Amino acid sequence: MNEISKQRDIVDRLALAQRLDEVLEGGAYESSKRPAVLAILKDALAAGGAEVRKRFEGGWTGVEVVRANAFLMDQLIRVIYDFAQTHAYKVANRTTGEQLSLIAIGGYGRRELAPNSDIDLMFLFPYKQTPHGEQVVEYILYLLWDLGLKVGHATRSIDDCLRLSRDDITIRTSLLDARWIWGDQKLFTEFQHRFRGELVEGTGPEFVEAKLAERDARHERMGDARYVVEPNIKEGKGGLRDMQTLYWITKYLYNVTAPEELVDRKVFTAQDARRFVRAREFLLTVRCHLHYMSKRGEERLTFDIQTAMATRMGYTDRAGVRGVERFMKHYFLVAKDVGDLTRIICAALEEQHKKKRTFFRLPSLRRVPEIEGFKVDGDRITVESEDDFDKDPVKLLRLFQEAHDHDLDVHPEALRLVTAKLNLITKDVQNDPEANRVFIELLTSKKDPEFALRLLNEAGVFGKFVPDFGRVVAQMQFDMYHTYTVDEHTIRAVGMLHKIETGQIADEVPVASQIVHEIQSRRALYVAVLIHDIAKGRGGDHSVLGAEVAQKLCPRFGLSDEETETVAWLVLHHLLMSNTAFKRDLNDLKTIADFCEVVQSVERLRLLGVLTVADIRAVGPGIWNQWKAGLLRDIYQRSLEFLSGDQVEKHREARIKHAQDDLRARLAGWTEEEIEEHIDRGYPGYWLSFDTDTHVRHAEIVRGAEMRGIPLHIETRVDPEFDNTEIIVYTADHPGLFSKIAGAMALSGANIVDAKIVTLSNGKALDIFRIQDAEGGAYAEPSRLERLWKRIEDALAGKIYLAGELESVLKRNIGKRTGEFKVAPRVIIDNKASIGHTVIEVNGRDRPGFLHNVTAALTSCGLQIASAQIMTYGERAVDVFYVKDVFGLKVSHERKLEQIRERVLRAVEESEPEAESKPGAEASRSAAE
Repeated sequence: MNEISKQRDIVDRLALAQRLDEVLEGGAYESSKRPAVLAILKDALAAGGAEVRKRFEGGWTGVEVVRANAFLMDQLIRVIYDFAQTHAYKVANRTTGEQLSLIAIGGYGRRELAPNSDIDLMFLFPYKQTPHGEQVVEYILYLLWDLGLKVGHATRSIDDCLRLSRDDITIRTSLLDARWIWGDQKLFTEFQHRFRGELVEGTGPEFVEAKLAERDARHERMGDARYVVEPNIKEGKGGLRDMQTLYWITKYLYNVTAPEELVDRKVFTAQDARRFVRAREFLLTVRCHLHYMSKRGEERLTFDIQTAMATRMGYTDRAGVRGVERFMKHYFLVAKDVGDLTRIICAALEEQHKKKRTFFRLPSLRRVPEIEGFKVDGDRITVESEDDFDKDPVKLLRLFQEAHDHDLDVHPEALRLVTAKLNLITKDVQNDPEANRVFIELLTSKKDPEFALRLLNEAGVFGKFVPDFGRVVAQMQFDMYHTYTVDEHTIRAVGMLHKIETGQIADEVPVASQIVHEIQSRRALYVAVLIHDIAKGRGGDHSVLGAEVAQKLCPRFGLSDEETETVAWLVLHHLLMSNTAFKRDLNDLKTIADFCEVVQSVERLRLLGVLTVADIRAVGPGIWNQWKAGLLRDIYQRSLEFLSGDQVEKHREARIKHAQDDLRARLAGWTEEEIEEHIDRGYPGYWLSFDTDTHVRHAEIVRGAEMRGIPLHIETRVDPEFDNTEIIVYTADHPGLFSKIAGAMALSGANIVDAKIVTLSNGKALDIFRIQDAEGGAYAEPSRLERLWKRIEDALAGKIYLAGELESVLKRNIGKRTGEFKVAPRVIIDNKASIGHTVIEVNGRDRPGFLHNVTAALTSCGLQIASAQIMTYGERAVDVFYVKDVFGLKVSHERKLEQIRERVLRAVEESEPEAESKPGAEASRSAAE
């Protein structure tokens, strides 16, 4: 291929061969000459690689780079082969059986050799391998390995290739990419002729089925989502492997190697071919950048790479949108193009091969429904003629509704026509009452609307019909909390709402699954879920802006004034319940009162509860857990009591007495004196903070510790319901106790998700922590718990220098991946959120020891920490503390409040690491043990 300019600047094969000959100085080859040969080859490889990279930095595309790398490797292998045959293992007259052909297979065979990709070689012999051939092959391989190359290889005869390919689709695919490099070219030509004639001919449908099934399995393994925020550009949905699958299918069926050839075959239009070329060029360019930046064969676009990648590729910040978000949006749109091209090829294949069944589905035996205005082909719906959409643009929506209602797939050819006719969705269509009726019926269908909405989005109809939604299509959120793009998250949230409504996840969310059927405003709920994040990326509070969008969209959708008001309220407050549950003390009566003051009605409470569950469960894997579920159930039940007229704050004394009486009845074996002594230890707030089972457990812990006279008692209990571990520490209270325990837990890799600090009247502290491991599960391994106990003991005894230890852990665990995220430190002090406490909210970048540093600062300000709400959102830590001063009062002096704010803020800022560690290390709330 003469496509590379100034090839000899990359590698000059003849000059390189001459340099190797000069090593021999006219004599025979000896093993002592091998180091000199290797050194020359290393120099050539390094110089060639540097030249290719220089051209890439100067503007070459990824396509040019991979071709140049393949050219460089071809030339090196040719030189090595010639040197082996001419000098190392010279044979005067090779027999027919000693002929050898060097074949590139896989990506190398396609001339798609990324900077750090493997070299896949096949050594082809006419028959079985000979001793001379074995020597030559070993010599070539060992030199390549010593050059630092990753080489995959096979040694086969033509018969071996055909036999293995019949039973193994992976081998057959790799041989489909086979390309002659050097050696006996006639042998390679014979292989090609027999491979296509004996294996490929007549097996097209079988091959296509296998490759599409392989693709589907890979998608499922990778999460079956195109819009994950850290995509794998090679194996992920819409990535290079999907493009290669299209290439393999068309090459197998049509023996073509370029997308332009598919235009002549009526598979692609000229526009399709251009989309294919652009998508391949973009993905290969990204892959080359990724390999060069990571200095290895990395295929995942992780957060630490994305920002630098965006800069390298020229994506700059614009109003309201960061350059990295623009780059990732481009990536996701390309991934979508790859999906579109897959559908197009499948449609063309079926049309051209005229099979009664497609390559990838079983025939349907059901009765074909009759649908007015559409045709049904097997189990797929399509249009009656190519001008149907021109005559009635609303059909662009009805197509998907009818498919959904009748359990039909949309014919790929119809999808192709939809894509070509998107310009018909004008403002007139957007405002058409019938079009909006169809859309809302699809959204609120009692059948699962998620698949239909995703297909509507993939086809481009969703974003055109709802332009506000079109603005968030493929929009990523550059943080470690959100797994999907905004549009993908939204569609998943609608699907989650359907699962809640149909009881599919009732075991996991029993309250939401019950109250969803008590809701009067079902249609408003579905619309609210659809548009709750629709204003993200607009440079302001997306809840406020989203409520404004709702006021505009809902009447267009055909919603009543009452429904519109409900949707706007839900969008405005869609984070209220989670923020309150996760950031505030639910045992503080004012927390519930303030929350209910905003909610105002039981109907809104139900709506908000279901929306909150659907929203959080659609964020991504590992975000939802039983601890969060418990907090949301708690706030719902307490708020329901409040809104239903059970004004719990008016019955405080009665509730305290009731809790104490319940405990008295449960303390079997205790004397009356022991019972009253224990009850006298608890302040009023303690009795309202826990249920009777917990009171009993605490009583037994305190009594046992006091009877044995031990200064420190630590008890653990794994809570399977909330998937966390409860740690109870009973010891003498003193300033800094919470901070030391938090530091010990950070050193042990424990993630604190909740903390209650109880001070008893005997001067003892009963501190209750709920912790999880780094994966969000219970911290349950016995050996780890033992190490945790020991660290807590040592920390309280002053045997551990917590600041120094945590600094070392921080340097080991904070990596570039989280270093890309900038979380502005913020300290908010609220004296209105609680009747008896000052509430301090601390925001900052999460890292080991964050909680220790913050609580140490609070202690240094003379504050008593009564309770803490600990929450992590990806890289962002949001910790809330209920505190009092040394006199047990709220902090009210302005100067003191400012001093607290400054000291805590300084603690957050000073604990940021000064130097980042090696790439790939991840920051976590939990330090690795």
